[in-house]
Amino acid sequence: MNRSAEANRVVLTGLGARCCLGTGQTAYWQGLFAGGAAPSEVPLPHMNMRATRMYLTPQAAMPVEPDRLGAVPLGRGPRLAVAAAREAVADSGITAAQCRELPVVLGVEMGNADAHEVCRGPDGTGGSAWSPLTITAAAVGAAIGSRADNVSVGNACSASGYALTIALDMIRAGEAERVLVGGGEGVTRVGMGGFDRMGAADPLRCRPFDAQRAGTMFGDGAAMVVLESTEAARRRGARPYAELAGAAWSCDAYHPTAPDPAGQQVIRAMTEALTAAGLAADEIACVIPHGTGTRLNDVVESQALRRVFGERTDRLPLLSLKAMIGHTAGAAGAFGCLTAALLLRHNTMPANVPVDQDPDCDVWLPSTGPVPLVGDAVLVNTAAFGGNNTSLVLRGVAP
Repeated sequence: MNRSAEANRVVLTGLGARCCLGTGQTAYWQGLFAGGAAPSEVPLPHMNMRATRMYLTPQAAMPVEPDRLGAVPLGRGPRLAVAAAREAVADSGITAAQCRELPVVLGVEMGNADAHEVCRGPDGTGGSAWSPLTITAAAVGAAIGSRADNVSVGNACSASGYALTIALDMIRAGEAERVLVGGGEGVTRVGMGGFDRMGAADPLRCRPFDAQRAGTMFGDGAAMVVLESTEAARRRGARPYAELAGAAWSCDAYHPTAPDPAGQQVIRAMTEALTAAGLAADEIACVIPHGTGTRLNDVVESQALRRVFGERTDRLPLLSLKAMIGHTAGAAGAFGCLTAALLLRHNTMPANVPVDQDPDCDVWLPSTGPVPLVGDAVLVNTAAFGGNNTSLVLRGVAP
């Protein structure tokens, strides 16, 4: 491989996670193999909604600091993001000096909304100085000592998937040697209430591809990864988890909330990500689908997968991640990427939560396991309101 091609390669050298499965990537990995978490009632008063449950981060795993950035109080989302970011940075082994030059690119949907809700609620102070919901990236940058740019991406539930494509482009363009990228979300009334009013929230659990699914169910948490050029990682002796080999995004702009039933732009994102990675469809060992549990989304994605992978779809294992940790909104793409890296590191996939599978969702969801990976590449899908689609391809790397 010539130098220019080598410099174009980007690897994951640090991972960090906080969610319903606990603290850190080890707890996260073990939790997936234990079958994931169960949802619980959201501990907020006056939850006048049909669906009042979430996949909640345990109190023992919920960081209490930082509680503010300057004069701005910080809610659960930014605090979870800071904790996951610190873990990813420590895991990568980069120095304090390298952190100062580390750009931060985060996908955030609800951001600091819960802090606003507390402040303006019946037990709050009645309001505070205005502050943006998208303060999470700034809080993370301050916490790790970064003096580089921080960017917040807000295109709904595809946000951190899109953020990963931005970070990938930054490194390949020579704008940075490494980037901290991910997403973090907390418990918010506005997020839950919006989906409840649309009738898109399942009151029981998140059950993608299930015949009885009734919508999605949220989970709070944060996932962070350190992306780094292969050359920079090699110079400092880092051991990468995987390579982010290809990424692509598309927008079908069919409807403000519903996906295009034809799924053409979902297919486009997947095929262009495969092309960018230099891989054929039959080289993918596993897919982590978007799979929210909403009725139309799951059918459209299933049909798109069959269009891309053909008859091999019958033998291609899917990991229905949201059935284990809930829909983490803007952080979903980062959780998918982090999970794919761990699958490739361990060369195995946990069993899925068993479902009564919808015959219109004709995909393979193995419910006994673990499932060995046949191949060294994983495809991750994210999608969002407004027709935003992102696909990522990760490849295994030599130890």
